[in-house]
Amino acid sequence: MDVIRSLGEISLGSRLKRVSDTLMKQTQELYTDQNIDFDPYLFPAFYNIVKREQTTNNELIDALKTSQPAVTQTIKKLELRGLIDLTPDPIDKRKKTISPTPTGTKLFQRLSPIWEILDRTVKEFTQLQSDSLLAHIDHFEQALRSGTLMQTVKERIQKELTIEIKTHEPSLSKAFYDLNIEWLETYFYVEDFDREVLSKPQQYILDPGGHIFYAIEGGITLGTVALKRIEDNLFELTKMAVSPEARGKGVGQKLMQHCIGFAKEENWKALLLYSNRILENAIHIYRKYGFEEIPVEPDSPYERSNIKMYLPLN
Repeated sequence: MDVIRSLGEISLGSRLKRVSDTLMKQTQELYTDQNIDFDPYLFPAFYNIVKREQTTNNELIDALKTSQPAVTQTIKKLELRGLIDLTPDPIDKRKKTISPTPTGTKLFQRLSPIWEILDRTVKEFTQLQSDSLLAHIDHFEQALRSGTLMQTVKERIQKELTIEIKTHEPSLSKAFYDLNIEWLETYFYVEDFDREVLSKPQQYILDPGGHIFYAIEGGITLGTVALKRIEDNLFELTKMAVSPEARGKGVGQKLMQHCIGFAKEENWKALLLYSNRILENAIHIYRKYGFEEIPVEPDSPYERSNIKMYLPLN
């Protein structure tokens, strides 16, 4: 009986590992499909670090019920990805406090709704009425192999995490500022006037008759764009910025489509924009939607711009 029991334990252990490996592989494919660069094997440590806000190696070892080397290796991977910071203890330099970086926090916010859907779906696929653990494993493994489970997850993500475009409200002012400052720091530089305008969207954009729109998914603001009034029926498309974590999801194009549709509904005669030729992908998108290059005036309002584009709407 001991031999039979041992063989059974080996078989069960192998089955569970196979199920785990398959689930991890399919989760990685899901992340790739969603344009998210994340290793599912890092999830337990990353989740605990962000939820705790500050933690240590020993606390992670206790929480994850794993070994010191395994935790150390995971921490190194998270640090290399720029998702966590390690801060030496002010008293004992051998100890380090682990905390999420702003990049880590943003990624966590991006992943959280996907994790919730994945968790909910896995629970539903494991609610088999049976007294046998092996029957549960068989049922769940079949759902993985057939692709049914992940297809359900993808359909729910599509339905529940659809990007929606919202108009400006005061609670979104910080997102407008942060997204644009990040974009400027990445591609150019931030001037004092940039901070002035971005910190007062009501005064500089909305009160003169302009509009601001936001791309939001699962409560997370992924991007923003403004339509600044130049004169009656002529508006400048400006202040477009997309979160680094959301780039590649078509957020900019959704904002562009919304602005053009909105302008046509308002019967505006044209949209114009200023850009820089180093932003090749952006200019390609502008041309795709019908913007044509026109001469930049000598007294252009933007030192950074070296290309001006115009889209007639009538």
